[in-house]
Amino acid sequence: MRRRSFIKKTGVSALTLATRAPAAPVVPPNFVVILADDLGYGDLGCYGSRIATPNLDRMATEGVQFNQFYAASPVCSPSRAALLTGRYGVRCGVHTVFFPNDTNGLALNEVTIAQMLRPAGYRTKCVGKWHLGRPAPYLPTARGFDEYYGIPYSNDMEPSVLMRDTEVIESPVNLSTLTRRYTDEAVHFIRRSRSSPFFLYLPHTFPHIPLAVSPDFAGKSGMGLYGDVIQELDWSVGQVLQALRENGVDENTLVFFTSDNGPWFQGSPGRLRGRKGDTFEGGMREPFIARLPGRIPVSGAVRQSISPTRQARRVDAMASTLDLLPTIAGFAGVPVPRNPLDGVDIGPLLRGEVKDVDRPPFLYFSGWNLQCARLGPWKLHMTRNNVPAYTAEPKVGNYNLRLLNLELYDVDADPEEADDVSAQNPAMVADIQQRVLQMLPSFPAEVRAAWNRTQSTPVYPNEPGAYPTPIVP
Repeated sequence: MRRRSFIKKTGVSALTLATRAPAAPVVPPNFVVILADDLGYGDLGCYGSRIATPNLDRMATEGVQFNQFYAASPVCSPSRAALLTGRYGVRCGVHTVFFPNDTNGLALNEVTIAQMLRPAGYRTKCVGKWHLGRPAPYLPTARGFDEYYGIPYSNDMEPSVLMRDTEVIESPVNLSTLTRRYTDEAVHFIRRSRSSPFFLYLPHTFPHIPLAVSPDFAGKSGMGLYGDVIQELDWSVGQVLQALRENGVDENTLVFFTSDNGPWFQGSPGRLRGRKGDTFEGGMREPFIARLPGRIPVSGAVRQSISPTRQARRVDAMASTLDLLPTIAGFAGVPVPRNPLDGVDIGPLLRGEVKDVDRPPFLYFSGWNLQCARLGPWKLHMTRNNVPAYTAEPKVGNYNLRLLNLELYDVDADPEEADDVSAQNPAMVADIQQRVLQMLPSFPAEVRAAWNRTQSTPVYPNEPGAYPTPIVP
């Protein structure tokens, strides 16, 4: 019977038919977060490096690339805490790096991305460097991950151990095969999890020193051992993306790539001032690439026509690792944790629906010390370490010093932070200061005490007693 005749004889309307038709099942997206360690803003081909990174470059052309994306700390552990919780490390009891003998870790009342997703039926695995606590209650398997494989802290720390779940399976660790083994674990997890939603967190050990590379990549970059390591990381990204395609989940997997902080002794911050440990841009601005075919639009024509030389869609709006948890929650359709978040959902930015998103000032911490604040294009420097990080110079007196003359930079126009425009913009200086003072009472006592100590300590012995900003309770 023809459809029109059926409707006429039965009196069933087309609208009723449409209403009664079963809805297509909503398939929750998968998530893969790939995190490099100590990668510089200028270390990838798509960010201007001479090191060849074809897989990451192609990932950028198939998704979106951010120009102003920030780690939430210039050092490892606080940055990782912020990524996994959407909250500044100082809120999570993580203000500096953890060491193997430390008895604590990421505060147990914090909720990680994995803990957020598991109640929705997600399988979860962490492969790589953890660095959020070595005791069993702080390891990944106690923080929402079904499985763990990796080094629990930095590769320059002793004892050198590789773990599976909570057991040490190798000591010392053969670093030259580590990237390859991490990649094999990640690919195997994707294969085993293709029939259910999954979250794969892949925090690589490199390019943190000491550097090591497999024989297949030794000497291949023409840019020294550091370049070889970057190329093997790029290969690893390619293997993960290939595994997604081969297992039929490519079209429903949101993949992020970024780094925990800027480059240490090697690597390039590009045009940016500063390196790891600094709250200058070079210590915290990172590469960031996101890819979800069909839901994150690319630049221009359809995806099938993209070539490796095509330009990526670039986003100029500021975002940070704090934003990953709320963004993943938005894509997954799950509630965010009850702890107040510092990050915001950047899904509309990824999907190209908006040019920017509203957010409170972004804060730059060094340890417990609040040093800078970013509002729109404006970055205000208020305090600073008295010597550069990671140097042999002795630290004399107060380690964190307030600036006698606050420095304001338009980092949209001046990413090098070379031209202090505070004198020309006193209203903006005052506005950011006021916003910071309003935010400080919500932070732990250690942050407030560090702020007060810095504000009340003379920079010079004979300095007058007028201080630039008030003490907070």
